[in-house]
Order: sequence, then C-alpha cells, then structure tokens
Amino acid sequence: MSRPKPLSDRLAQWLPRLVLTPSLLVILVGVYLFIAWTGWISMSSSKMVPAYDFVGLEQYARLWATPRWHTAVANLFIFSALFLAVAVVIGLFMAILLDQNIRAEGALRAIYLYPMALSFIVTGTAWKWILSPALGIQKVVNDLGWASFVFDWITKPDFAIYTIVIAAVWQSSGFAMAIFLAGLRGIDNSIIKAAQIEGATLPRIYMQIIVPMLRPAFMSVIVLLSYIAIKNFDLVLAMTNGGPGNATEVPSTFMFQATFRRNQMGVGAASAMMMLMTVAAIIIPYLYSELKESRHGH
Repeated sequence: MSRPKPLSDRLAQWLPRLVLTPSLLVILVGVYLFIAWTGWISMSSSKMVPAYDFVGLEQYARLWATPRWHTAVANLFIFSALFLAVAVVIGLFMAILLDQNIRAEGALRAIYLYPMALSFIVTGTAWKWILSPALGIQKVVNDLGWASFVFDWITKPDFAIYTIVIAAVWQSSGFAMAIFLAGLRGIDNSIIKAAQIEGATLPRIYMQIIVPMLRPAFMSVIVLLSYIAIKNFDLVLAMTNGGPGNATEVPSTFMFQATFRRNQMGVGAASAMMMLMTVAAIIIPYLYSELKESRHGH
C-alpha cells in the first residue's frame, strides 16, 4: 500500500498551478473570449452598437468592396516589405560590427537598443517633428543656407508611407541587432579560426559560413518584426493619422476608424479578424517548425 505524499510535496506540486491560474484566467477572458466575440460581431449586422444576429460573411464582402481597405492592405505590404528588409539588413550589420569586440561595445549596444524602449507614440511624435518641413530637417538645412533643399515626404501622399518606414526602422533595428548578436555569440569561434587558417577573408566567412548559421535568429526577427508591422497603429496615428487623405492608412487604423468613427462595427470587426488571420498565418508555421526541431533535437 502506497503511503500518501507529504503535505510539502503536494504543496510544491500544486503551488505553480495556483500561481499561474489567475494569469491563465485573465488571458482566457481578456484575449480568447474577446477574439471569439469579435469573430461573432464580424458576422453580425453590428453598426454603432453590437448586434447579435447572424448575417454570414456579409461584413467581409462589404470590407473587401471598400476601396479604403484596399489602400490599407497595399500600404501594409509596402510598409512590411521595406520595414523588414531594411531593419534586418541594418540589424545584422550592426550585430556583425559589435561582434568584432570593439571598444565601448556595451555603450553602443545600449544606444542601439534605446529606441526600442520608447513607445511608438513617442517615436511617431518625434519623427513627425523631424520630418516636418516647417520644423525639422528641411528647415534646418534651409537655415544653413541651402534654400532649394526640399524634404517634405510626410506631406506628400505618394511618399508619406516611406516616412513611417523610416521611423519604424529607427526604432526596431536595435531589436533585430540584439537577436542577431545573441546568435553570433552562440557560434563557436573555432569555426572562424579554422576558416581563416584556410585563407578565407572575414567578409567571406560571414557571408558563406556565419550568416547561414543564423537561420533561427533570422526566423525570430522576421516573425517578431512582421507582428510589429501588422499591428502598427500608434506610429501611424502619431505621425500622419492615416493621412495625407488616406495615403498612410493601414489595417489597424482602418479598423479603428470603421469601429469608432464611421459606426461600422461589423466591418471593423471583420478587418480585425483579417489581421488576426494574417498574424496566425505567420506565427503558426513558425511555432510548428520550432516544435518540430525541438522534438528532433530530443
């Protein structure tokens, strides 16, 4: 006959569950329950207030028939492609520089990471001033004597989306750098030394040996920056508020405007679900590949 476990053992077994239970309940109610509610609202006739009838995919059809939504999706693709490409390249370049054991590495790493500590509202407000023709770069250069210099992208519908990219890259490149640097520090130095003995130059070592070994870091950076790009709201709101006109409209600002400004709650919920599906299409394959690799590793 087995003896009952001592009270201390039972307490040690249940204590982690008791501690995590409130957080799990908050996540269950505050995240998954509201996702389900949003999904239901997206298939209702909700306008100013929620309606709990069922109209099928009518709101999704209305969403994709809205030209403003097409503009928002196009802007998301432009922003995401440029943001990811530039942030990854700059982050990798900075990580490689810091990996050379240069002086004041700690200070430089802190400087590169500092923008990530700021909220997107602060970043957007600061870059709105920097890019404003009346206050920022253009005025400074004009005051220095170059009267013909013009840098007014933030006021031009065809160029305003690129100013959002500039601000986002400035804030997130340090984050990419930190992940790449952690990956670089995890590579055995003997690989580099062996390649150098064989006569390979340092740029060739990085391009042909080190960078391909950073695949997990690349995956992490791309997934996390893609998530930031898709949910980008504060930065656009602070810099351009979706303007000029709707030139910098993105799905998140479209959802906000439709839900709270144009009394189209059903359309706003449909756009929110489309954003969720986009995030899921990126996150789920990444998690699946990570779990698959961990199983093979064991």
